[in-house]
Amino acid sequence: MKIAIATNENWNKVSGHAGQNRDWLVFDCQPGAPLPEPERVQLSKEQLPHNFRDNGPHPLHSVEVVVAASAGDGYLRHMAKWGAQVLLTGETDPLVALEKILAGEALADTRFDITTTLCKLRDLFSRH
Repeated sequence: MKIAIATNENWNKVSGHAGQNRDWLVFDCQPGAPLPEPERVQLSKEQLPHNFRDNGPHPLHSVEVVVAASAGDGYLRHMAKWGAQVLLTGETDPLVALEKILAGEALADTRFDITTTLCKLRDLFSRH
């Protein structure tokens, strides 16, 4: 199962505003295997989900689970079209979030993020 975690530019904290996030850790997890080394994926401006037109391949297309601190409704719908489940969390450590997901444990609740409110307003007019 491929799990993508939105991170900050230092790759060490779970980031919010998934639709505008450029830096991702992608883990290709196999049952019974140790945690794999992540692939670092940095999206171009054109590849950001808010901008991507679904007119070609995308580095996150094969991901089954997306983890972020926040995301708007348009992003959730867009990822559902790609077959990916979005999990939002207040957990700040990407590896802790990954371990909890793989163990079937609940993730920490999300924190307030003003960008989510702004995204909800923008999503009223979204093509997704």
